[in-house]
Amino acid sequence: MVAMKGAIQDTTPFFLAGFRLVPAGILVLVAAAIAGLPQPKTWQAWAWIVGFAFVDGTLFQSFLAQGLTRTGAGLGSVMIDSQPLAVAVLAWILFGEVIGGVGWLGLAIGVMGIGLLGLPKDWLIGVFNGMFQNASIAQGATSPYNLLDPSLFDNGQWLMLMAALSMAVGTVMVRYVSRYADPIVATGWHMILGGLPLFVLSSQTETEQWSRLVPAEWVALMYSTIFGSAVAYGLFFYFASRGNLTSLSSLTFLTPVFALMFGNFFLDETLETFQWFGVFLTLVSIYLINQRETIGQFFSSPESESVSILESISEPISDVVDSEIVRKP
Repeated sequence: MVAMKGAIQDTTPFFLAGFRLVPAGILVLVAAAIAGLPQPKTWQAWAWIVGFAFVDGTLFQSFLAQGLTRTGAGLGSVMIDSQPLAVAVLAWILFGEVIGGVGWLGLAIGVMGIGLLGLPKDWLIGVFNGMFQNASIAQGATSPYNLLDPSLFDNGQWLMLMAALSMAVGTVMVRYVSRYADPIVATGWHMILGGLPLFVLSSQTETEQWSRLVPAEWVALMYSTIFGSAVAYGLFFYFASRGNLTSLSSLTFLTPVFALMFGNFFLDETLETFQWFGVFLTLVSIYLINQRETIGQFFSSPESESVSILESISEPISDVVDSEIVRKP
């Protein structure tokens, strides 16, 4: 985010989105070839890769690129980084992943945390005040940061919401993709196939995509392509193909935390008190989500603990009894 902040003003959305995908996909495929990973061979593999590319590549990057031009960065970041909620629901429905009360609590706290990190302070104050001023709202009082203000949910916000949903569906799809193709190879192809339509859209609808970019901005683009796409996508979808989707996706709550931290370090951006509280809530949410099973067992009922203790005691006793029976003539 910090690397792209200076470059985005001198390029165009579709070109930027395509540049983040296609070169990164080529790098991933080169790395896969060096590692000797197999290429997709069946029509089922290519069908899933094409669908994966369309949803997580073309749709996600298109919605994201256009949404960023129509909404504030803070609100857009909140909507994008809330996608673990959609991933959790889809993983629960499709794969039976257990979320539990602690997990849902962690997801809710995570959304609150990124809300404090990304939403404008005045908007948050307006929402808070609006909860206690229903009489004023009923009398027609208006505020630019009112929770009921329809301008807050204009086209830009819906585009960012669609981007978040596309990303969530793409995260779930990689489980099916990995049944027919290596997840690293599929990730590389999905970035290439998903990025090429973005270049086509850029050529048809945009101008001066790179003419205004200076050398430092090209370096920022390359950094975003290599580390923000090739490395990040490769690792994320590799673990998504075999790990717990809810726990993995919850780590994206850290995105605004790191963005603000590096923004403070490199750009002298400062955090306000409520944003530090958002950082705290975000870290708490990730801990709750990733440790939900352990915490759930700790708070389990005494009856279930007693049963488990009795079972653990009865097993060695039964083993002794069985061995005695076997030794008897």
